[in-house]
Amino acid sequence: MFAMVFPAKGSAFYVCPAFEEGRAREQIANAPDGSTPDVRIWQENESPYERVAQGLRDKGLQSGKIGIEETIRFVFSEGLAKSSPQATLTSATPVTAGCRMIKSAHEIALMRLAAEVTLAAYEAAYESVKAGMTQPEVEDLVRKAHAQLGFTGGADVQVGEFSAFPHGSVTPQVVHEGTIVLMDGGCSVEGYESDITRTYVLGKATDKMKQVFDIVHRAQSAALAAARPGVECGSIDTAARKVITDAGYGPDYKYFTHRLGHGMGMDGHEWPYLVRGNTTKLEANMTTSDEPGIYIRGEFGIRLEDDLHVTENGAELFTPQSPTLEDPFGKKA
Repeated sequence: MFAMVFPAKGSAFYVCPAFEEGRAREQIANAPDGSTPDVRIWQENESPYERVAQGLRDKGLQSGKIGIEETIRFVFSEGLAKSSPQATLTSATPVTAGCRMIKSAHEIALMRLAAEVTLAAYEAAYESVKAGMTQPEVEDLVRKAHAQLGFTGGADVQVGEFSAFPHGSVTPQVVHEGTIVLMDGGCSVEGYESDITRTYVLGKATDKMKQVFDIVHRAQSAALAAARPGVECGSIDTAARKVITDAGYGPDYKYFTHRLGHGMGMDGHEWPYLVRGNTTKLEANMTTSDEPGIYIRGEFGIRLEDDLHVTENGAELFTPQSPTLEDPFGKKA
């Protein structure tokens, strides 16, 4: 909607389309130093990059460094580079990631609510699923359940052998008795995300399905137990992966084909990442997913995902772990 540039303390300026000026001023409210915000507009036939370049010149910073946040599209960074050739473009990720990795109590509360809403929506959808339903019909149940709770959310659903594709297949799918159903999605609460996966069976699970579910459940628990301030992110992935490999579903990424987790917040995927080789140390109030899985091509896949909050002395999940394939929400007597 509009661009913000903070070249130095007390010299912030904002660039936005002329037709968005009113909305931009509503969102800015006040400049960081308490002064009236410096908003620079451009008309549709003009260049926004020239407004940024002029702002830098006005502040005496035309030869300074411009930090580019990692999600910025190339077309925008290229435009800035061309309009401000004396400036040096550099990655702003060390700043933005560092700011966003640690959540406030209010941010944690919003994420906890988002997770609780999604889990409730999943449960409502699960109770309405019937044999013969198509994949889109089950996804529609999840979307409508979120809406009934007052939020926008949904899930990607994979059925049977296609649950072995971690992010799904384009093949049309139908739910049958005794087949795996995997739901992966979430919602947003005031801009903060949830990301939850539940895997269940409509009817009776096979012994192999139950065995694999138990392994994945233990891997998720091992990751939770290992997470605490001061521990390297990569070691949390190792803790979960060891459970899966020791149970015969290894080596390495053969069956557990992805990293254990990703940071969460205003984006569904952000820093830090729970992946091998990441030496970043966990700190209190970091939030990540905890989502081990085992994927057996041609048969089924099982993934369990809850959102993990690093506390002062350990870690917690925002939502209860799924107990079994046949009772995924722990409601049966």
